[in-house]
Amino acid sequence: MQANDVMTQNVITVEPDTQVRDIARLLLENRISAVPVVNAEGRVLGIVSEGDLMRRVENGTDQHKSWWLKSIFAGANDAGSYVKSHGRKASEIMTPNPLTIEETMDLGDVARLLEKHHIKRVPVVREHKLVGIVSRANLLQGLASAGPQPSESPADDRAIRDTIIREIEDKAGVRIGGINVVVENGNVELWGLVDAKEQRMAAQVAAENTNGVKRVENNLNLAPRGVGGF
Repeated sequence: MQANDVMTQNVITVEPDTQVRDIARLLLENRISAVPVVNAEGRVLGIVSEGDLMRRVENGTDQHKSWWLKSIFAGANDAGSYVKSHGRKASEIMTPNPLTIEETMDLGDVARLLEKHHIKRVPVVREHKLVGIVSRANLLQGLASAGPQPSESPADDRAIRDTIIREIEDKAGVRIGGINVVVENGNVELWGLVDAKEQRMAAQVAAENTNGVKRVENNLNLAPRGVGGF
């Protein structure tokens, strides 16, 4: 399997000038833990994660911070740390120039890349433009779905996956950002979080009605309120 077999498509992104408060709200509302920062051409400039936001302390509000946050930032007095902790825009607090991968990279190579660089996710690019993102959770989903490998991976699996994703997003009324679809030899597995039981069933029906699908395993769970995603 390759990166484009498990990657999350329709990635939620921010622009370099997006305000920190808006980024935090975006992470919470979409139950995700990081967003790529892209320019007008769709090129990946950086990534803002929950960790980057935790390093930020607003001027004049230290008295409202918990003691452990104060202790973390007590020694952060160099220029770089100052920008990270006081910046108000994505471009100021992001991790710049992140690693990216091509959509055809083998999942084994993706896993080794994440392990080697101690990162949780990696943007997927096509001709230098963002087309998806692969997280550790996506890799586990691919591993859980993988059966005996055929001599040649069926090209139809990717067409089936794209069709299901479009159906869920455009017609089923379900936000695709919290869902991942994995297809292996026509067998479909749905992973991620949805807001209601009706959405869980709608995603399953969308998959079952797609030509070429042999079986659907619905692993979607209801999202606890206030709990972030991966």
